[in-house]
Amino acid sequence: MPATPAWPPKSAPRLFVETPLALGAPVRVEGNPAHYLTKVMRVGIGAVVILCDDVTGEWAAEVTEVAKRHVTLEPTTLLRGREAVPDFWLCPALLKKDRFDLVLEKATELGVSAVHPVITRRCVADKLNADRARAIVTEAAEQCARTALPGLAAPVKLAALLAEWPAERTLFFADELGGEPAAAAFAQASGPAALLIGPEGGFDDAERAAIRAHPAARAITLGPRILRGETAALAATALWMGTAGDWQDAQE
Repeated sequence: MPATPAWPPKSAPRLFVETPLALGAPVRVEGNPAHYLTKVMRVGIGAVVILCDDVTGEWAAEVTEVAKRHVTLEPTTLLRGREAVPDFWLCPALLKKDRFDLVLEKATELGVSAVHPVITRRCVADKLNADRARAIVTEAAEQCARTALPGLAAPVKLAALLAEWPAERTLFFADELGGEPAAAAFAQASGPAALLIGPEGGFDDAERAAIRAHPAARAITLGPRILRGETAALAATALWMGTAGDWQDAQE
């Protein structure tokens, strides 16, 4: 007997939408997402599209209308609820645009719950295009089948980040001058956590002293080599996910 085709098809496009999803409630998609569906994926009436709203979860939806500038879809089946992601923030210092784009994309794929960009004295950038950043994390979430978008905060100066830091959240910071081995520190910690990564030139002496003086901070080392900012952010995030995050749960 022939194998039963997978449903929904694995090739079905995935999109995040701002409209809350509900059974039988039509959703109208316009702009770039509509162009993607019609011109890139070439969907037609009756095609299946996977929709997520960052609230209810992931739905299979049927295309009911294809117009010149919009596509209408009707949610038919709730496939899974919004996922629970580990309570882990990434706090990376701003980098050059292409390198920070990489951090946003890969941090989303790795499963962080929020990204809190930081401005330090040695940052080469002090601004972040919020719309562009949001588009990057949304596309990354669609690509890796996340049902929960990571939070994306506006960049703040390091002093402000430390002053407003929640007392219950451990703040690991990668210190090139040394600290606890990262894997051991992550494995011993419990509760909400965050990772602070410096810019290309690292933290200056005053910044390092301020971080180390913070009661929530724990200095960690990422090994014997000096890593670029984007490498440190992603390597440490992957290590945290493997030791204290949800990667082990996924293997059980």
